[in-house]
Amino acid sequence: MSMTAIAAVDSNWGIGYKGDLLISLPEDQKGVFRKYTAGNTVVFGRKTLLTFPGERLLPKRVNIILTRNHDYTKEGAVILHDREELQDYIASHPDEKIFLIGGETVYKSMLDLCDEAIITNIHKEFTADAFFPNLDENPEWELDHEEEDIMSEAGVEFNVRFYKRKN
Repeated sequence: MSMTAIAAVDSNWGIGYKGDLLISLPEDQKGVFRKYTAGNTVVFGRKTLLTFPGERLLPKRVNIILTRNHDYTKEGAVILHDREELQDYIASHPDEKIFLIGGETVYKSMLDLCDEAIITNIHKEFTADAFFPNLDENPEWELDHEEEDIMSEAGVEFNVRFYKRKN
C-alpha cells in the first residue's frame, strides 16, 4: 500500500505563498505533473482545490479530496475525511497509481504513506509560507536519481528529482 508524492519546490522546499503556487511553470505542469498523474488517481486537500482554475477537478484522473467537513460534496470527486479512510481506499484499489499532490497540510500528514516522491527542484528561492517536508534532511528518504536535463522557463531553471523511502 503506497502512494507517490509529487510537488514542485523552491530551493528552501517552499511550495506556496498566500494560498497560491510560488510560480507557474507550464512546462513542469505538462511535462512532469501531467505526464505522471494523467490516467491515475490524485489525492489533495480541499484548500488545494480552491487553487485550481474554476475549482474544476483535474481531468482524466480520479480526484480524491481530503476534508474534515463531513457535509462537503464535490460532484465527480471521491470525498474522504481522514487518514483511515484514505488507507482503506488505497488498500481496496491495489492496481491504482495514487499521487499525493498537496497542499502543505496533506503532505505533512500523509507523506509517511508514500514510498516515492517526484520533486520538481526549482533552482531559485521564493517568498513562501507553505512548505514540503525537506526530503534531503529526512533520514527516512534518499535521492534515487535525478534528471540531468535542466529545464528553463520564465527565467527559472528546474530539474526533476526522484526520491524513495529507505527500507
